[in-house]
Amino acid sequence: MCTVIVSVPEVGALHPVRLLAVRDEDPDRPWNRLGAWWDGDFPGVVGIRDARAGGAWMAADASARRVAVLLNRHDLSDRPDSAMSTRGSIALNSVAGRPPEGAPATRGFNLVEIEGRRARVVSWDGLALTETELGPGTHMVAHDEVDDERSPRISRWLDDFRAASPDDWMTVLDRSAAVGAADPAAIIRKDSFEGVRSYSLVLVSASVDDDHVEVRDAPLARPGSWPPIT
Repeated sequence: MCTVIVSVPEVGALHPVRLLAVRDEDPDRPWNRLGAWWDGDFPGVVGIRDARAGGAWMAADASARRVAVLLNRHDLSDRPDSAMSTRGSIALNSVAGRPPEGAPATRGFNLVEIEGRRARVVSWDGLALTETELGPGTHMVAHDEVDDERSPRISRWLDDFRAASPDDWMTVLDRSAAVGAADPAAIIRKDSFEGVRSYSLVLVSASVDDDHVEVRDAPLARPGSWPPIT
C-alpha cells in the first residue's frame, strides 16, 4: 500500500504545498518513470505510468498547477470484478480538471489532489464518495482515512513528519526504514494487498503553488529496500 505525506501552508502564506509519495506495487508489474506518456489525450501532463495498462499512479499538469496521486483503498462493496473498470485514468482526469464524482465504477481508492496552495483527498470505498479538505499542517494518507491512527505507519511517523521541515522529510524516511520492510509501521515496504505483492518501488516529491509545479522521481535501487535512491 502506498504512502503520501502532504504539507499545506497557512492561509495567506507564500509557502508551496509539499508532497512526498511512496509507490507500492507488484515488483513484477512493469512501469515507467516520470514522463509525458499521454500527450495524445493529456497534453502537457507528466506522471508515473503503469506500462501494462497505460494508466497513471501519479500525474502532474504544470500549466494547471495540479498534482494527483492515487492510493488503493479497501473496497466495501459486493460488486463483481466483471463490473469494475481500471483506476488508471483517475489521476490523469484529476489533473485535467475532472475529479471523481458520483459512484465510480472502480475498486476503492484515496486520491490526493493538489491545486495551487490547496490540497484535498477524495475517497471511494465502493459505497460512498467523500472529500476531505486538508487544512494547514502536515498530513499522511495510506489506505484508510486521512491521518488515520489505526494505520501503524501513520501512528508511528506522523508526529515525526510534523516536527520536521519538508526539506528534512528524507531524514525521517531514512529513520523509518530501520524498522524493516515487513514491519506494519514501515513506509518503505515489502507487503501484500488483496493477495498481490506490494513492494515500495519509487518516491515522488512535488512542490506546488499558484505559480509553479516542480516534480521529481527517485526509483529505489531494489524493490522494497532502502537505501539508496537516485
